[in-house]
Amino acid sequence: MTRYAIISITIAAALAGVFLWRDVRRERPTLTRATLRGVSGATVTTREGLERRIAEMEARLTSQPDDVAAAVVLADALLRQTRVAGNPGLAKRAEQVLAQVLREDPGNYDASRMLGSLYLSQHRFREAMTAAERNRDARPLDPINYGVIGDAHIELGEYDQAFDAFDRMMRLRPSAGAYARVAYARELQGDLPGAVEAMKLAADATAANDPEALAWYRSQIGELHLQLGRIHEAKEAFAAASQAFPGHPFAVTGYARAIEVEGDRAGALTLLRELAARTPTPDVYARIGDLLAAGGRREEAEKAYAMAEATWRSDAPEPKNLARFLADRGTKVEEAVRIAERASAERDDIFTNDSLAWAYFKANRIGDARRAIARALRTGTKDRTIHAHAEAITAHR
Repeated sequence: MTRYAIISITIAAALAGVFLWRDVRRERPTLTRATLRGVSGATVTTREGLERRIAEMEARLTSQPDDVAAAVVLADALLRQTRVAGNPGLAKRAEQVLAQVLREDPGNYDASRMLGSLYLSQHRFREAMTAAERNRDARPLDPINYGVIGDAHIELGEYDQAFDAFDRMMRLRPSAGAYARVAYARELQGDLPGAVEAMKLAADATAANDPEALAWYRSQIGELHLQLGRIHEAKEAFAAASQAFPGHPFAVTGYARAIEVEGDRAGALTLLRELAARTPTPDVYARIGDLLAAGGRREEAEKAYAMAEATWRSDAPEPKNLARFLADRGTKVEEAVRIAERASAERDDIFTNDSLAWAYFKANRIGDARRAIARALRTGTKDRTIHAHAEAITAHR
């Protein structure tokens, strides 16, 4: 994997001036936080601020269906609320709003740009890339389009193209979003300390009226510290994220993982159950199941696992996560293989490669597992789950 000297040089210059659970946390903040003409002030992204903005913009669109500014601001607020509330229906509403605008005005740039971010949130990566490339051609100096293009390439496993796009974004205008993408590029290539530095820049560059994004960046810092084994620093970062946006899902799940590492399984379980009551997502249910199983509470664990599986199959479909979950459980291994193979036909990212490798391993297809895990390791990642799977696959005789 080529390392990108331009990215390294660019962010080094920025550093001199200033002296993402694994898959779920990758959902990046939306890239447009516009104060558009006709909309007073940027959204204050507290929980209450998002709810208020959604209500305000819905009311405006009811009386003025052709209000483009209101539609774009509403879509932005809905996407943020989707991540906070774990409700995919909000993203569908955002798509409806943008589709209406683009039916009336197909060339509307603000709506089209927001559509790229929406497609990313729905894991419609090819569509996101197509939308962003169209917007880039219309306005080649807008850095946001390169962020969407890079994100789509990342999720598809097209890393060279992704890093090129992130580099272009950074050169056009260093920003919180650009720093976060540099951080992820470094993380993928195994440079965890460098990723922490870049993500700190992202947090420092975040506007004061955007606590939701700040909580996301702080949570990413915490996750990186966890990967480095820096539990104290991780807890501090997750606490800072919760202070910025109380109850942010990524802050809560991260803090739960940190205190579990310290041995406080009961505390971690309490936090996750409280979170599941507010923000029911499959990864939270799965982690609750793991904690219950580790404590010998098998019947309760099975109920949590059933909720996780049902949610992955319906409300929050993510094939590679479902495949890895089924492979871990060992109860539906052949289905896990089929799901992972279908996912890998569309995506060649290292996490899909890992899910495929693990499903093959559990199905005793060791040769296939070794080929898939080699692709999962190709970027130089230090992801602990991938490496644990690689060790098990390599050690099999």
